[in-house]
Amino acid sequence: MIRCLLFENGALVTQTLPVENFAAALQSSNTLIWVDLAAEDPTSAEKILRDIFAFHPLAIDDALHETHVPKVDDWDTYLYIVLHEINFNSESAELETNELDVFLGANYLVTYHDLDIQGLNRAWNICLKDDRHPRRGADHILYLISDELATDYMSTVDAMDEEIERVENQVFNKPSSDVVQKVFTLKRSTLHLRRSLSPLREVYNKLARDDYAVIDERDQIYFRDVYDHMVRLHDVSESLRDVASGVLDTYLSVINNRMNEVMKTLTVITSLFMPISFIAGFFGMNYFQPVHDSLGIWTDLPSFGLSMIIFIGTPLGMFLWMKKRSWI
Repeated sequence: MIRCLLFENGALVTQTLPVENFAAALQSSNTLIWVDLAAEDPTSAEKILRDIFAFHPLAIDDALHETHVPKVDDWDTYLYIVLHEINFNSESAELETNELDVFLGANYLVTYHDLDIQGLNRAWNICLKDDRHPRRGADHILYLISDELATDYMSTVDAMDEEIERVENQVFNKPSSDVVQKVFTLKRSTLHLRRSLSPLREVYNKLARDDYAVIDERDQIYFRDVYDHMVRLHDVSESLRDVASGVLDTYLSVINNRMNEVMKTLTVITSLFMPISFIAGFFGMNYFQPVHDSLGIWTDLPSFGLSMIIFIGTPLGMFLWMKKRSWI
């Protein structure tokens, strides 16, 4: 899908500019054109990028056929920028990234992406409602997109933090193999987040500090603000990774503690019944049908009563002794 916004002196002219009129619109210094190629066929998109905007073949190839980490390339009259949108699925704890390729010129902005990007859509609608952003130039619209993407990053980080806290509660209340799988997935997601934020932070650092011809000096401060957001998010992502690792350590501790409790209980039961087993085995429990008359003293009623006292008293005495020593 190809959509376009054409502004003249900051005022919206049309949203339905035909592709064949793109080149004419670029000739005027008073116009600003934003072309968004959303899930467009690579052949059709390549023709627009090559024939109308005259981008370098390497930049076009990067945008259409390559997958990159966030970066910025200076081609003198325009910048080629790779940004990322992130989506976090709370159910699966998976983190996904969507690539956004941006070509920024003096009076144009071209965006290309395969999947729908909510931050870009919000920036698109803002430009439709508020002409202050297009009035400041194409670089300011790029800042607007970047700011919306940063907002989504913050929401994603908050969602990941909440999910880690929820899994941590499950670890204490009802640890299971599913929880372990969730913890490992969260650790991978936090690592994925860090790998995306690190280069993205450097992109905005360059946009805020380097001398690019297509970025006005007055707009660099806005990119510096986005850079500050990315620095803070990068620090938070480091904390999230540590917390996720801590949850795994907590799980192992809880499982070991529960196993120790089970083993202690089984040991106590074994210890309590061991004397009974010894006495029963020694006497053979021959109370009801004595084998030899000479052993009658060991199988008469007083002997039976004494044995029962020992059977009951020994485990009780051992239980009280273990409790006094705080073993149970």
